[in-house]
Amino acid sequence: MGLWLTLLSWNMGLLVIVLVSDGAIGCLEAEKVALLELKYVLNSLNGTILPSWNDDQSDCCEWERVICGNTTKTKQVTQLLLNNLRDSELINPYWSLNASYLIPFLQLQVLDLSWNYITELSTLSKLEVLDLGNNLLTGSLPESIGNLSTLKALSLSMNNLAEPLPSEGGICKLKKLQDLDLDHNKLPGQLPFCLKNLTSLRNDIRVIDLSYNGILDRFPNWLLKNNTRLEFFGLGNNYLTGPLELNCTSRYIDMNTLDVSHNPIKRDIPPCIGFVYPNLRVLNMSKSALEGIIPASMGDMGLLMILDLSANNLFGQIPKELVIGGKSLEFLKLSNNNFSGPILSTKANLGLLRVLRLDNNHFTGKISDVFMNSSLLRVLDLSNNHLNGELPGWIGSYQQLTSLVLSQNSLQGVLPLELCKLNRLTYLDLSKNNFTGTLPSCFDLLNLRYLHLQGNQFSGPMPIALANSSLLLTFDLMNNRFSGEIPSWIGTFSNLRVLLLKGNYLKGSIPIAICQLRHISILDLSHNNLSGNIPSCLNVVSSGLLDPLDNILFGEYFIMVPIKFPKYLSDNLIHVDEGIDIRGLVSDEEQDVEFMSKRRSESYKGNILYYMSGIDISCNMLTGPIPPQIGYLNSIHTLNLSNNNLSGSIPESFSNLRDVESLDISYNKLSGHIPSQLIELYSLALFSVAHNNLSGMTPESKYQFATFGPSSYEGNPLLCGPPLQGCTFGTATEPVIHSDVEEESNFKDNFLWSFAASFVIAFLSVIVICYFNPDLGSRTFPCMFFV
Repeated sequence: MGLWLTLLSWNMGLLVIVLVSDGAIGCLEAEKVALLELKYVLNSLNGTILPSWNDDQSDCCEWERVICGNTTKTKQVTQLLLNNLRDSELINPYWSLNASYLIPFLQLQVLDLSWNYITELSTLSKLEVLDLGNNLLTGSLPESIGNLSTLKALSLSMNNLAEPLPSEGGICKLKKLQDLDLDHNKLPGQLPFCLKNLTSLRNDIRVIDLSYNGILDRFPNWLLKNNTRLEFFGLGNNYLTGPLELNCTSRYIDMNTLDVSHNPIKRDIPPCIGFVYPNLRVLNMSKSALEGIIPASMGDMGLLMILDLSANNLFGQIPKELVIGGKSLEFLKLSNNNFSGPILSTKANLGLLRVLRLDNNHFTGKISDVFMNSSLLRVLDLSNNHLNGELPGWIGSYQQLTSLVLSQNSLQGVLPLELCKLNRLTYLDLSKNNFTGTLPSCFDLLNLRYLHLQGNQFSGPMPIALANSSLLLTFDLMNNRFSGEIPSWIGTFSNLRVLLLKGNYLKGSIPIAICQLRHISILDLSHNNLSGNIPSCLNVVSSGLLDPLDNILFGEYFIMVPIKFPKYLSDNLIHVDEGIDIRGLVSDEEQDVEFMSKRRSESYKGNILYYMSGIDISCNMLTGPIPPQIGYLNSIHTLNLSNNNLSGSIPESFSNLRDVESLDISYNKLSGHIPSQLIELYSLALFSVAHNNLSGMTPESKYQFATFGPSSYEGNPLLCGPPLQGCTFGTATEPVIHSDVEEESNFKDNFLWSFAASFVIAFLSVIVICYFNPDLGSRTFPCMFFV
């Protein structure tokens, strides 16, 4: 028995040796060597990527990002998923890949080299999937791509291809192509008509995405009609003109995504669109200059999840067929149109709705209870309409709500206590309505990041419950009737970027706690009743411009959207993107901030806020000197200290305000001279020291100061020099200052004339005395000179 066991073990060992020598276990040695060479190229001297690729006894089919297929004797590399490997911090992140490194991989079918800073690719191998997206390829589509007769999926998205697609050759030769993704390039000109003649394009094409290019043509209705199995069709952000024409007798049941947004299509939406695309899940026709009404047939799209018709010229009411039949709707955006009437039909069936944006229309009436069955609602934007009435208490039933925007309507009354139940709110905008009363004492919204209540009639002190909103980034209570002092707990808002308390009845001093707001970019405390001194620590408040990497000016929300590359390959290949849905960003709430700069009230919205910073404490009752520390806000753009009772001199440190564009310290009680160093403020566009008690000469009239007129200096009686007219004492606008030489000359002239007059009078007096009384005259005045 032991002998048999020994023979069996020996035979098994031989079997293992034979299998290893035949390559049935482990990858081919030639492919392993080729992978190591490819690793060296990818690392580019100083990289550390792909650490598992080592020259040892390991099986390269087990290495990261390598997938092998099984045959009868060997395992050969079929997929290389090398996306997003090269870091921008490499010494030289830009590189050109010579495809000769891929020649040893005889069974390679999927090659993903996206997000790798590739600038050029030479000859290509035999592939089924080629992904070179998010690289730095330029010029025209590589002609060699036409040699990939087996290619099924091609992605060159997010490169810099800037030559028209060829009318023959290239992609026109890819007879088996199923997925074509060229979005986010600079492709100009017309679409090649050869796309119509490709066999697979007529029968098997699943994805066509040419969005975000410069394609200039009539809308390619022929491309839609000839692709009966198309699932994803993207032509958004081009220059295609309409109309969109559909064959109302045919149905395209596979189409799930249609994006033709940001094109000057014009015309009406085809009335049969719901019949032609009954299974559509995503329809984006925003910013397409569409006219007319929403077709009732859209109610037949029972699977529709995302509908975006915003920024068009559509009018009428929202069809009841859409809100009743739209049982799958999660995202509905009809903003910036001319819709009117009530918000939605009272029979609306929108139980899955997550995002509803109807802003900037002409909807009227009260906020109805139609949303009561939309328990998943996360974003509600009804701003800039003609809605009236009170905010209903059932708003508190939307426990998932993160963004509530009702600004610029005619809503009134007090805020309901149920609003305090929305503990997931991050964005609340009730500005420019007629709300009254105090803020609810339960206003304890821990997740709140953006609060906009300006332009109402709220009164009373700021509730201490707000102190718990420590995540606030923008805090806007402008133009209300809030009273009391600025609470010290405001210093706990360590992340605050924008603080707007303008136009209230706040009193007391500016609290020292406000100096704890180290990240403030815009601070407006103007038009209140604040008194006392300007805190000297105010210079640490503003760190200047915002960092765009913060991404703090947008309230984000996410929603499930269909992916662009569904499964399409044979069973022995993995899917490029698994599943049918992904979670993606579909919209955001841009911050809109009003701030006075250069004596104009400007609205700063979205990204422009990254380039704006300022402090406005004008129109208060502040006293004392201007702290010289204020001059070290060297990134500030606007500084307004006007209309207070400030005294003392203008700090010379103001010459450090290198980026200031508007500097207003008018209507105070400042004295002394204007620092001559201010002429070094080369960005200055508005400058005013008018109506103070300044004296001396105005700054030299050059650089920016050559552009300022008399109004910048008026109301300072002792101030002299250009652009003021003349210099004569006694007038406010024409002061005159005499030199010492002129005063000495005048003194001499006056003395000589006075002496001459006195001498003549004395001489005549002597003559008269001597004539009438010679004896007295001879005794008093020796008259020898009369002989």
